[in-house]
Amino acid sequence: MMSRILLLVVLAWLPSAWAQRSLLVDRIVAVVNKEVITASELNEAIGAAERHLRRRGTPPPERELLERQMLERLILDKAQLQMARETGIRVDEVQLDRAVQRIAEQNRMTLAEFRAALERDNVAFAAYREDLREQIVLSRLREREVNDKIQVSDGEIDLFLTEAKATAERVEYNLSHILLRIPEQASPERIEAARSRAEKVMIEARAGGDFARLAASYSDASDALQGGTIGWRAQDRLPDLFANALAKLKPGDVSDLLRSPAGFHILKLVDRRGASTSAAPVQQTRLRHILIRTSDSVSEADARRRLLNLRERIVGGGVDFAEMARVHSDDGTAGRGGELDWIYGGDTVPDFERAYAGLKIGEVSEPVRTPFGYHLIQVLERRSADVSSERRRLQARQALRERKSDDAYQEWLRQLRDQTYVELKLEER
Repeated sequence: MMSRILLLVVLAWLPSAWAQRSLLVDRIVAVVNKEVITASELNEAIGAAERHLRRRGTPPPERELLERQMLERLILDKAQLQMARETGIRVDEVQLDRAVQRIAEQNRMTLAEFRAALERDNVAFAAYREDLREQIVLSRLREREVNDKIQVSDGEIDLFLTEAKATAERVEYNLSHILLRIPEQASPERIEAARSRAEKVMIEARAGGDFARLAASYSDASDALQGGTIGWRAQDRLPDLFANALAKLKPGDVSDLLRSPAGFHILKLVDRRGASTSAAPVQQTRLRHILIRTSDSVSEADARRRLLNLRERIVGGGVDFAEMARVHSDDGTAGRGGELDWIYGGDTVPDFERAYAGLKIGEVSEPVRTPFGYHLIQVLERRSADVSSERRRLQARQALRERKSDDAYQEWLRQLRDQTYVELKLEER
Protein backbone atom coordinates (compact mmCIF):
# COMPACT_ATOMS: atom_id res chain seq x y z
CA MET A 1 0.00 0.00 0.00
CA MET A 2 2.82 2.40 0.86
CA SER A 3 4.51 1.62 -2.50
CA ARG A 4 1.24 2.40 -4.30
CA ILE A 5 0.89 5.71 -2.48
CA LEU A 6 4.49 6.67 -3.34
CA LEU A 7 3.89 5.76 -6.99
CA LEU A 8 0.74 7.89 -7.12
CA VAL A 9 2.58 10.80 -5.56
CA VAL A 10 5.38 10.53 -8.12
CA LEU A 11 2.89 10.30 -11.00
CA ALA A 12 0.98 13.27 -9.67
CA TRP A 13 4.21 15.27 -9.39
CA LEU A 14 5.53 14.45 -12.86
CA PRO A 15 3.23 16.68 -14.99
CA SER A 16 3.96 19.67 -12.76
CA ALA A 17 7.70 19.01 -12.77
CA TRP A 18 7.76 18.48 -16.53
CA ALA A 19 5.85 21.72 -17.06
CA GLN A 20 8.34 23.58 -14.89
CA ARG A 21 11.25 22.03 -16.77
CA SER A 22 9.69 22.96 -20.12
CA LEU A 23 9.25 26.53 -18.97
CA LEU A 24 12.89 26.59 -17.86
CA VAL A 25 14.29 25.04 -21.03
CA ASP A 26 12.14 27.04 -23.45
CA ARG A 27 12.48 30.45 -21.90
CA ILE A 28 13.58 33.25 -24.23
CA VAL A 29 17.28 34.12 -24.05
CA ALA A 30 17.35 36.70 -26.86
CA VAL A 31 15.06 38.62 -29.20
CA VAL A 32 16.41 39.18 -32.73
CA ASN A 33 14.23 41.68 -34.59
CA LYS A 34 10.81 39.98 -34.31
CA GLU A 35 12.04 36.44 -33.63
CA VAL A 36 13.29 34.78 -30.47
CA ILE A 37 16.08 32.43 -29.48
CA THR A 38 15.10 29.99 -26.75
CA ALA A 39 17.16 28.35 -24.04
CA SER A 40 16.59 24.96 -25.69
CA GLU A 41 18.08 26.24 -28.99
CA LEU A 42 21.05 27.64 -27.11
CA ASN A 43 21.58 24.41 -25.14
CA GLU A 44 21.45 22.35 -28.34
CA ALA A 45 24.04 24.64 -29.95
CA ILE A 46 26.30 24.42 -26.90
CA GLY A 47 26.02 20.62 -26.82
CA ALA A 48 26.86 20.36 -30.52
CA ALA A 49 29.82 22.70 -30.05
CA GLU A 50 31.15 20.68 -27.11
CA ARG A 51 30.89 17.42 -29.08
CA HIS A 52 32.63 19.02 -32.06
CA LEU A 53 35.48 20.36 -29.92
CA ARG A 54 35.99 16.99 -28.19
CA ARG A 55 36.18 15.22 -31.56
CA ARG A 56 38.91 17.67 -32.54
CA GLY A 57 40.74 17.02 -29.28
CA THR A 58 40.17 20.61 -28.08
CA PRO A 59 39.09 21.03 -24.44
CA PRO A 60 35.76 22.93 -24.40
CA PRO A 61 35.85 26.38 -22.82
CA GLU A 62 34.13 27.15 -19.54
CA ARG A 63 30.36 26.90 -19.88
CA GLU A 64 29.81 30.65 -19.45
CA LEU A 65 32.29 31.52 -22.23
CA LEU A 66 30.87 28.94 -24.64
CA GLU A 67 27.34 30.07 -23.83
CA ARG A 68 28.22 33.65 -24.78
CA GLN A 69 29.97 32.51 -27.97
CA MET A 70 27.12 30.32 -29.15
CA LEU A 71 24.44 32.91 -28.35
CA GLU A 72 26.27 35.51 -30.45
CA ARG A 73 26.58 32.98 -33.28
CA LEU A 74 22.85 32.18 -33.09
CA ILE A 75 22.05 35.89 -33.19
CA LEU A 76 24.14 36.45 -36.31
CA ASP A 77 22.74 33.35 -38.01
CA LYS A 78 19.20 34.43 -37.18
CA ALA A 79 19.79 37.91 -38.59
CA GLN A 80 21.28 36.50 -41.80
CA LEU A 81 18.49 33.95 -42.27
CA GLN A 82 15.91 36.69 -41.80
CA MET A 83 17.59 38.80 -44.52
CA ALA A 84 17.81 35.78 -46.83
CA ARG A 85 14.13 34.96 -46.32
CA GLU A 86 13.05 38.57 -46.88
CA THR A 87 15.08 38.81 -50.10
CA GLY A 88 13.91 35.53 -51.60
CA ILE A 89 16.82 33.12 -51.07
CA ARG A 90 15.41 29.59 -50.87
CA VAL A 91 16.75 26.03 -50.96
CA ASP A 92 14.10 23.59 -52.17
CA GLU A 93 13.89 19.90 -51.34
CA VAL A 94 15.49 18.75 -54.60
CA GLN A 95 18.51 21.03 -54.08
CA LEU A 96 18.80 19.87 -50.48
CA ASP A 97 18.59 16.19 -51.47
CA ARG A 98 21.42 16.72 -53.96
CA ALA A 99 23.57 18.46 -51.35
CA VAL A 100 23.09 15.61 -48.85
CA GLN A 101 23.87 13.05 -51.56
CA ARG A 102 27.09 14.88 -52.49
CA ILE A 103 28.24 14.94 -48.88
CA ALA A 104 27.53 11.22 -48.53
CA GLU A 105 29.52 10.51 -51.72
CA GLN A 106 32.43 12.67 -50.51
CA ASN A 107 32.51 10.49 -47.39
CA ARG A 108 32.46 7.38 -49.62
CA MET A 109 29.10 6.27 -48.25
CA THR A 110 25.68 5.51 -49.62
CA LEU A 111 22.88 7.74 -48.41
CA ALA A 112 21.67 4.97 -46.07
CA GLU A 113 25.18 4.50 -44.63
CA PHE A 114 25.57 8.25 -44.14
CA ARG A 115 22.24 8.47 -42.35
CA ALA A 116 23.20 5.56 -40.08
CA ALA A 117 26.54 7.23 -39.29
CA LEU A 118 24.74 10.42 -38.25
CA GLU A 119 22.36 8.51 -36.02
CA ARG A 120 25.30 6.70 -34.36
CA ASP A 121 26.58 10.17 -33.44
CA ASN A 122 23.13 11.01 -32.00
CA VAL A 123 22.41 13.45 -34.84
CA ALA A 124 18.85 13.24 -36.16
CA PHE A 125 18.83 13.07 -39.97
CA ALA A 126 15.96 15.58 -40.26
CA ALA A 127 17.81 18.04 -38.02
CA TYR A 128 21.00 17.56 -40.07
CA ARG A 129 19.10 18.33 -43.28
CA GLU A 130 17.65 21.53 -41.87
CA ASP A 131 21.04 22.64 -40.57
CA LEU A 132 22.55 21.97 -44.00
CA ARG A 133 19.71 23.94 -45.63
CA GLU A 134 20.55 26.92 -43.41
CA GLN A 135 24.26 26.67 -44.22
CA ILE A 136 23.51 26.68 -47.96
CA VAL A 137 21.25 29.70 -47.53
CA LEU A 138 23.95 31.54 -45.56
CA SER A 139 26.53 30.70 -48.23
CA ARG A 140 24.29 32.05 -51.00
CA LEU A 141 23.60 35.18 -48.98
CA ARG A 142 27.32 35.80 -48.52
CA GLU A 143 27.91 35.26 -52.23
CA ARG A 144 25.24 37.80 -53.16
CA GLU A 145 25.80 40.43 -50.47
CA VAL A 146 29.59 40.28 -50.22
CA ASN A 147 31.51 38.29 -52.83
CA ASP A 148 29.56 39.52 -55.87
CA LYS A 149 30.19 43.14 -54.82
CA ILE A 150 33.97 42.89 -54.50
CA GLN A 151 35.61 45.02 -57.18
CA VAL A 152 39.12 44.45 -58.54
CA SER A 153 40.52 47.12 -60.85
CA ASP A 154 42.86 46.59 -63.80
CA GLY A 155 45.44 48.71 -61.95
CA GLU A 156 45.35 46.31 -58.98
CA ILE A 157 45.85 43.38 -61.34
CA ASP A 158 48.80 45.09 -63.06
CA LEU A 159 50.45 45.79 -59.70
CA PHE A 160 49.81 42.21 -58.51
CA LEU A 161 51.42 40.72 -61.62
CA THR A 162 54.40 43.09 -61.40
CA GLU A 163 55.03 42.13 -57.77
CA ALA A 164 54.65 38.42 -58.59
CA LYS A 165 57.20 38.70 -61.42
CA ALA A 166 59.71 40.34 -59.08
CA THR A 167 59.31 37.61 -56.46
CA ALA A 168 61.42 34.50 -56.94
CA GLU A 169 59.54 32.46 -54.36
CA ARG A 170 55.92 32.44 -53.27
CA VAL A 171 55.39 31.91 -49.56
CA GLU A 172 52.48 29.94 -48.14
CA TYR A 173 51.42 30.06 -44.50
CA ASN A 174 49.53 27.59 -42.33
CA LEU A 175 47.82 29.83 -39.79
CA SER A 176 45.16 30.11 -37.12
CA HIS A 177 43.22 33.21 -36.20
CA ILE A 178 41.23 34.85 -33.40
CA LEU A 179 38.94 37.83 -34.04
CA LEU A 180 37.36 40.02 -31.38
CA ARG A 181 34.72 42.00 -33.28
CA ILE A 182 33.95 45.65 -32.43
CA PRO A 183 30.69 47.44 -33.34
CA GLU A 184 31.02 50.16 -35.98
CA GLN A 185 29.90 52.97 -33.68
CA ALA A 186 31.67 51.65 -30.58
CA SER A 187 32.60 54.25 -27.95
CA PRO A 188 36.27 54.81 -27.07
CA GLU A 189 35.62 53.07 -23.75
CA ARG A 190 34.20 50.00 -25.47
CA ILE A 191 37.09 49.86 -27.92
CA GLU A 192 39.58 50.09 -25.06
CA ALA A 193 37.76 47.31 -23.17
CA ALA A 194 37.92 45.11 -26.28
CA ARG A 195 41.62 45.91 -26.71
CA SER A 196 42.32 44.97 -23.10
CA ARG A 197 40.46 41.70 -23.50
CA ALA A 198 42.28 40.93 -26.75
CA GLU A 199 45.65 41.63 -25.12
CA LYS A 200 44.86 39.16 -22.35
CA VAL A 201 44.05 36.50 -24.95
CA MET A 202 47.27 37.30 -26.85
CA ILE A 203 49.37 37.09 -23.68
CA GLU A 204 47.82 33.74 -22.76
CA ALA A 205 48.46 32.41 -26.27
CA ARG A 206 52.08 33.55 -26.17
CA ALA A 207 52.51 31.91 -22.78
CA GLY A 208 51.68 28.54 -24.32
CA GLY A 209 47.90 28.53 -23.90
CA ASP A 210 45.94 26.20 -26.18
CA PHE A 211 45.23 28.46 -29.19
CA ALA A 212 42.32 26.29 -30.36
CA ARG A 213 40.67 26.54 -26.94
CA LEU A 214 41.24 30.30 -26.83
CA ALA A 215 39.66 30.64 -30.29
CA ALA A 216 36.63 28.60 -29.20
CA SER A 217 36.38 30.71 -26.05
CA TYR A 218 36.81 34.22 -27.44
CA SER A 219 36.87 34.42 -31.24
CA ASP A 220 33.95 35.98 -33.11
CA ALA A 221 35.13 34.53 -36.44
CA SER A 222 33.14 31.78 -38.14
CA ASP A 223 36.05 29.34 -37.70
CA ALA A 224 36.12 29.68 -33.89
CA LEU A 225 34.93 26.10 -33.27
CA GLN A 226 37.58 24.83 -35.68
CA GLY A 227 40.14 26.26 -33.29
CA GLY A 228 40.51 29.34 -35.46
CA THR A 229 42.19 27.21 -38.12
CA ILE A 230 42.46 28.91 -41.51
CA GLY A 231 44.93 26.39 -42.95
CA TRP A 232 47.37 26.91 -45.80
CA ARG A 233 47.05 30.21 -47.63
CA ALA A 234 49.38 31.76 -50.19
CA GLN A 235 50.79 35.09 -49.07
CA ASP A 236 49.28 36.86 -52.07
CA ARG A 237 45.80 35.63 -51.11
CA LEU A 238 45.92 37.04 -47.58
CA PRO A 239 44.99 40.59 -46.54
CA ASP A 240 48.06 42.82 -46.40
CA LEU A 241 47.52 43.21 -42.64
CA PHE A 242 47.94 39.45 -42.15
CA ALA A 243 50.69 38.93 -44.73
CA ASN A 244 52.86 41.69 -43.26
CA ALA A 245 52.47 40.32 -39.73
CA LEU A 246 53.15 36.69 -40.71
CA ALA A 247 56.32 37.62 -42.60
CA LYS A 248 57.91 38.54 -39.24
CA LEU A 249 56.93 35.33 -37.41
CA LYS A 250 58.56 31.93 -37.00
CA PRO A 251 56.45 28.75 -36.86
CA GLY A 252 54.80 28.56 -33.44
CA ASP A 253 54.87 32.35 -32.91
CA VAL A 254 51.82 34.43 -32.04
CA SER A 255 51.46 37.87 -33.63
CA ASP A 256 51.06 41.24 -31.99
CA LEU A 257 47.53 42.56 -31.72
CA LEU A 258 46.31 43.60 -35.19
CA ARG A 259 43.59 46.20 -35.72
CA SER A 260 41.24 46.22 -38.71
CA PRO A 261 37.82 47.84 -39.28
CA ALA A 262 36.26 44.55 -38.09
CA GLY A 263 38.06 44.51 -34.72
CA PHE A 264 41.19 43.03 -33.14
CA HIS A 265 42.99 40.03 -34.64
CA ILE A 266 45.52 37.58 -33.23
CA LEU A 267 47.38 35.23 -35.59
CA LYS A 268 49.37 32.10 -34.89
CA LEU A 269 51.82 30.88 -37.53
CA VAL A 270 51.66 27.09 -37.51
CA ASP A 271 54.06 26.53 -40.41
CA ARG A 272 55.36 28.08 -43.63
CA ARG A 273 56.60 26.77 -46.95
CA GLY A 274 57.81 28.12 -50.27
CA ALA A 275 56.69 27.36 -53.79
CA SER A 276 58.38 28.38 -57.03
CA THR A 277 56.57 31.02 -59.05
CA SER A 278 58.28 30.16 -62.33
CA ALA A 279 55.88 29.96 -65.25
CA ALA A 280 56.00 26.19 -65.66
CA PRO A 281 53.75 24.66 -68.34
CA VAL A 282 50.37 23.48 -67.12
CA GLN A 283 48.14 20.70 -68.43
CA GLN A 284 45.09 21.50 -70.48
CA THR A 285 42.36 19.08 -71.49
CA ARG A 286 39.99 19.05 -74.45
CA LEU A 287 36.86 17.02 -73.87
CA ARG A 288 33.20 16.69 -74.65
CA HIS A 289 30.24 15.75 -72.52
CA ILE A 290 26.54 14.97 -72.52
CA LEU A 291 24.48 16.51 -69.71
CA ILE A 292 21.06 15.29 -68.55
CA ARG A 293 19.57 17.76 -66.08
CA THR A 294 17.34 16.40 -63.33
CA SER A 295 13.97 18.01 -62.62
CA ASP A 296 10.49 17.21 -61.38
CA SER A 297 9.91 15.30 -64.62
CA VAL A 298 13.40 13.71 -64.86
CA SER A 299 14.49 11.89 -61.69
CA GLU A 300 18.09 11.13 -60.86
CA ALA A 301 17.46 7.46 -61.58
CA ASP A 302 16.00 8.35 -64.99
CA ALA A 303 18.95 10.60 -65.88
CA ARG A 304 21.47 7.97 -64.86
CA ARG A 305 19.64 5.21 -66.75
CA ARG A 306 19.46 7.29 -69.93
CA LEU A 307 23.19 7.99 -69.79
CA LEU A 308 24.05 4.36 -69.11
CA ASN A 309 22.09 3.38 -72.23
CA LEU A 310 23.87 6.07 -74.28
CA ARG A 311 27.27 4.99 -72.95
CA GLU A 312 26.60 1.37 -73.87
CA ARG A 313 25.75 2.40 -77.44
CA ILE A 314 28.75 4.74 -77.76
CA VAL A 315 31.30 2.28 -76.33
CA GLY A 316 29.83 -0.48 -78.47
CA GLY A 317 30.60 1.59 -81.55
CA GLY A 318 27.04 1.84 -82.76
CA VAL A 319 26.70 5.62 -82.41
CA ASP A 320 28.92 8.71 -82.36
CA PHE A 321 29.40 10.61 -79.07
CA ALA A 322 29.09 14.01 -80.75
CA GLU A 323 25.85 13.05 -82.48
CA MET A 324 24.36 11.77 -79.22
CA ALA A 325 25.37 15.03 -77.52
CA ARG A 326 23.57 17.06 -80.21
CA VAL A 327 20.41 15.04 -79.74
CA HIS A 328 20.34 14.38 -76.00
CA SER A 329 22.48 16.91 -74.10
CA ASP A 330 20.79 19.63 -72.05
CA ASP A 331 23.97 21.74 -72.09
CA GLY A 332 24.70 24.80 -74.23
CA THR A 333 27.51 22.83 -75.88
CA ALA A 334 25.05 20.40 -77.51
CA GLY A 335 25.21 22.22 -80.87
CA ARG A 336 28.94 21.53 -81.18
CA GLY A 337 28.73 17.91 -80.12
CA GLY A 338 29.19 18.59 -76.42
CA GLU A 339 32.75 19.83 -76.93
CA LEU A 340 34.31 22.30 -74.47
CA ASP A 341 37.20 24.62 -75.21
CA TRP A 342 40.62 23.71 -73.82
CA ILE A 343 40.25 23.80 -70.03
CA TYR A 344 42.68 24.12 -67.14
CA GLY A 345 42.45 22.41 -63.77
CA GLY A 346 40.03 24.36 -61.60
CA ASP A 347 37.87 25.53 -64.50
CA THR A 348 35.08 23.04 -63.71
CA VAL A 349 33.36 21.89 -60.52
CA PRO A 350 35.39 19.36 -58.45
CA ASP A 351 33.20 16.31 -59.20
CA PHE A 352 33.50 16.92 -62.96
CA GLU A 353 37.26 17.54 -62.77
CA ARG A 354 37.94 14.40 -60.71
CA ALA A 355 36.01 12.34 -63.25
CA TYR A 356 37.79 13.57 -66.39
CA ALA A 357 41.23 13.61 -64.73
CA GLY A 358 41.03 9.83 -64.32
CA LEU A 359 40.08 9.09 -67.94
CA LYS A 360 42.37 7.94 -70.73
CA ILE A 361 42.24 9.60 -74.15
CA GLY A 362 39.07 8.43 -75.90
CA GLU A 363 37.62 6.76 -72.79
CA VAL A 364 33.98 7.44 -71.90
CA SER A 365 33.14 7.87 -68.23
CA GLU A 366 30.38 6.28 -66.25
CA PRO A 367 27.55 8.76 -65.43
CA VAL A 368 29.05 11.55 -63.30
CA ARG A 369 26.94 13.52 -60.85
CA THR A 370 27.49 17.28 -60.39
CA PRO A 371 25.25 20.11 -59.14
CA PHE A 372 24.08 20.54 -62.76
CA GLY A 373 22.84 16.97 -63.27
CA TYR A 374 24.46 13.83 -64.71
CA HIS A 375 27.20 13.78 -67.36
CA LEU A 376 28.96 11.40 -69.71
CA ILE A 377 32.50 12.67 -70.35
CA GLN A 378 34.98 11.76 -73.07
CA VAL A 379 38.55 13.11 -73.06
CA LEU A 380 39.72 13.95 -76.58
CA GLU A 381 43.20 15.35 -76.05
CA ARG A 382 45.66 16.63 -73.45
CA ARG A 383 48.57 19.03 -73.80
CA SER A 384 51.04 21.07 -71.79
CA ALA A 385 50.84 24.78 -72.42
CA ASP A 386 52.20 28.00 -71.03
CA VAL A 387 49.72 30.04 -69.06
CA SER A 388 48.42 32.77 -71.35
CA SER A 389 48.46 36.42 -70.32
CA GLU A 390 44.65 36.39 -70.14
CA ARG A 391 44.79 33.38 -67.88
CA ARG A 392 47.36 35.03 -65.60
CA ARG A 393 45.15 38.10 -65.30
CA LEU A 394 42.17 35.91 -64.43
CA GLN A 395 44.19 34.12 -61.75
CA ALA A 396 45.36 37.47 -60.39
CA ARG A 397 41.78 38.73 -60.24
CA GLN A 398 40.70 35.60 -58.34
CA ALA A 399 43.60 35.96 -55.88
CA LEU A 400 42.76 39.61 -55.24
CA ARG A 401 39.08 38.82 -54.75
CA GLU A 402 40.01 36.11 -52.27
CA ARG A 403 42.35 38.52 -50.48
CA LYS A 404 39.50 41.01 -50.06
CA SER A 405 36.75 38.47 -49.34
CA ASP A 406 37.33 37.70 -45.64
CA ASP A 407 37.74 41.35 -44.67
CA ALA A 408 34.65 42.34 -46.63
CA TYR A 409 32.61 39.55 -45.05
CA GLN A 410 33.63 40.44 -41.50
CA GLU A 411 32.82 44.09 -42.16
CA TRP A 412 29.43 43.15 -43.60
CA LEU A 413 28.67 40.95 -40.59
CA ARG A 414 29.59 43.78 -38.24
CA GLN A 415 27.26 46.17 -40.06
CA LEU A 416 24.44 43.61 -40.08
CA ARG A 417 24.88 43.01 -36.34
CA ASP A 418 24.81 46.76 -35.66
CA GLN A 419 21.62 47.18 -37.71
CA THR A 420 19.81 44.26 -36.05
CA TYR A 421 17.56 44.87 -33.05
CA VAL A 422 18.79 42.51 -30.32
CA GLU A 423 17.45 42.22 -26.78
CA LEU A 424 19.47 39.90 -24.55
CA LYS A 425 17.59 38.01 -21.81
CA LEU A 426 20.22 35.43 -20.92
CA GLU A 427 20.83 36.90 -17.48
CA GLU A 428 17.11 36.74 -16.63
CA ARG A 429 17.32 33.50 -14.72
